[in-house]
Amino acid sequence: MLARQRQPGAEPGAASRPVPRRLACLLPALAALLCACSDSGPSFYQGYIEGEFLYLSAPQAGYLKSLDALRGSRVAPGQAVFALAGDPDAESLDEAQARVGAARERLANLAAPRRQPEIAALEANVRAAQAGLSLAQSRLGRQRSLAERHFVSPASLDEARSQRDQMQGQVEAAQQQLATYRAALGRSAEVRAAEADLLAAQAQAAQMRWRLESKTVRAPAAGEVSETYYRAGEWVAAGAPVASLLPDQRRRLRFYVPETALARLQTGLAVEAGCDGCVQPIRGTIDFIAPQAEYTPPVIYSRGSREKLVFRVEAAPLPEQAARLRPGLPIDVRIAER
Repeated sequence: MLARQRQPGAEPGAASRPVPRRLACLLPALAALLCACSDSGPSFYQGYIEGEFLYLSAPQAGYLKSLDALRGSRVAPGQAVFALAGDPDAESLDEAQARVGAARERLANLAAPRRQPEIAALEANVRAAQAGLSLAQSRLGRQRSLAERHFVSPASLDEARSQRDQMQGQVEAAQQQLATYRAALGRSAEVRAAEADLLAAQAQAAQMRWRLESKTVRAPAAGEVSETYYRAGEWVAAGAPVASLLPDQRRRLRFYVPETALARLQTGLAVEAGCDGCVQPIRGTIDFIAPQAEYTPPVIYSRGSREKLVFRVEAAPLPEQAARLRPGLPIDVRIAER
């Protein structure tokens, strides 16, 4: 019998080795699975930890008195971060408070009823003025009688008449003053004026107190002092940042997704992020999806994807995990299963 000719380059027995039946059945399924895997998007999206810093400054200028929180230290809400020198606002506050005290005493004096000794003194003034008027009228009568007989000059008569008119005016003034003291209605305008003076003094004192208290800047939220820009004794301009604060609730997960994955995302979805050295996943909730696309940032390197335009997505981490997150840390984010 003639031997079968072997094809060049073929292994001996390769042409006669049949393909197993079971493997032949699995090949189409394996090919479909590979095609499906190549068409599906990535299961992780790349991003980083973002920190939104607060720059703490005073509304007034002054010399930096103290830095109460050093950079890298944690602060609680309401804790003092730095303080400017209080002069001369402290002296202005003392002056305003003294004005408030004087206005309050003046109002209390006008609101209180008149004391009886004051009324008695005014009545005595009226009687004294009336007695002087009576004496002046008698003197005028004598001077008129002497003038008719040409014993005195007309100037003496005019002088006596002037004294009588002057004493009559004093009587009327004393009577009006006594009536004012006795009438409560006549003092209502003075009381209202005193009340207005007190309100104005209190407003000025409140303004001076705010100016003094605003020179001590406190942390608006719990967080970490990231950087300080001045030292004690240096002049700080009004509104110039003295320290930057990174609040815990302003650390965020920022990642980028392609257009094909955008339809599956919505605010409120839970996400999980991993990083190099993270013991447990970082959990958060999506609260922002950018309305417009942007180019892939240069710090984000896609894994096997060729998308140039992506959408920025941000998520708020859990409060108990936020304090440990460092801005700039690369993360891999995936959407948690519902």
